[in-house]
Amino acid sequence: MTIQHRYRGIFFMLLAAMGFSIMGGAAKSLKGSFNAGQLVFFRNLVGLIVLVASFASRPPVNKGGKFHLLIFRGLMGTVSLYTLLYCILHIPLGTAMSYNLTSAIFIAIFSFILFREYNGIPVVLAVVLGFTGMLLIYKPVMYFPWYYHIAGLVSGISSAMAYITVGKLNPYYDTRIIVSAFIITGVLVPGLLMLTAQLGGIGYDDVFFIQWKWPQGVQWLQIILLGLAALFGQYFVTKAYGADKAGIVSAVSYANIIFSVFIGMFLGDAFPDIISSTGIACIIGSGIIISLVKRRSVPLDK
Repeated sequence: MTIQHRYRGIFFMLLAAMGFSIMGGAAKSLKGSFNAGQLVFFRNLVGLIVLVASFASRPPVNKGGKFHLLIFRGLMGTVSLYTLLYCILHIPLGTAMSYNLTSAIFIAIFSFILFREYNGIPVVLAVVLGFTGMLLIYKPVMYFPWYYHIAGLVSGISSAMAYITVGKLNPYYDTRIIVSAFIITGVLVPGLLMLTAQLGGIGYDDVFFIQWKWPQGVQWLQIILLGLAALFGQYFVTKAYGADKAGIVSAVSYANIIFSVFIGMFLGDAFPDIISSTGIACIIGSGIIISLVKRRSVPLDK
C-alpha cells in the first residue's frame, strides 16, 4: 500500500470535517430567519440540484442489490440532520457538533449488539469515557431545556446507524448514489410534511410541520453555502469510510469540533467553559481510542 493510498481516507475525513463545520456555521447564521425543518429542506434541495447535474455528466455505475439499506441510510441521515440542525439553532455550535460526534460511541455499541464485534477492554473504557463527556457537557448547560440534549443524543445515535449502513453500501453503490439516498429523503420528508401542514390546516411548528418561506437577499447565499458545504462534507465522509474500512479515519472527524468551536465563537457563541471543554475532550478521546483499536475487532462467534 502506497503512502498516498494509506492516508487517503484520513485526508477525505479532514475535508468532510471542514465541510460539516462550515455547514453548521451557515445554519447558525440563519438562526431567527429559518427553523430546523426549513433548513433541512433547503440544505438537501441544493444538494439534489448538484447531484442531478453530476449524474447527467457522469452516470453512476453500481452493482446494486441493497436498496433496502439505501432507504434505511436515507431515513437515518435525515433524522440525524433534523436533530443536528435543531441543536445548532438552539445551543452553541461546538456543543451541538460534539453531541453529533458521539456517533463513534454508538457505532461501537451497535457493532457489538448487531454484529457481535468485540474490540476489547479499551473500547469498553472508551465508551464509559465518552458517556462521561456527555454528562460533563450536559451539566454546565442545564439551563437549556432537556429536549435540546435529547435531540443531541438522537443526532449521535442516528448518525451512528447511518454510518454503519454506509460501510455496508460502499461495495455495491457509487458514492453519489449513497449520498443521494440521504439527499432525496431529506427533500421528500420535510416537503411532504410542509404540504400536509398546508393542506390539512395543521398548526405550524419549527421542526416538522413547517411553513414555506423564500430566502431573501443575502439569505440565498447562506442557503447555497449551507447546501454546498453539507454536500461536500457528505461526499467526502462517504469516500473516507469507503477508503479505510478499519475505521481509523473516524478519529479525524473530531477536527469538526475544533473547527465548530471557533466558527461558533466568530458567530457569537461563548468559548466553552472548563467543564464543557473537559466533556468535549472526553468525547474526542473516546472516539480516537475506539477508532484506533477498531482495526483489531474480533467477532465473538469466531
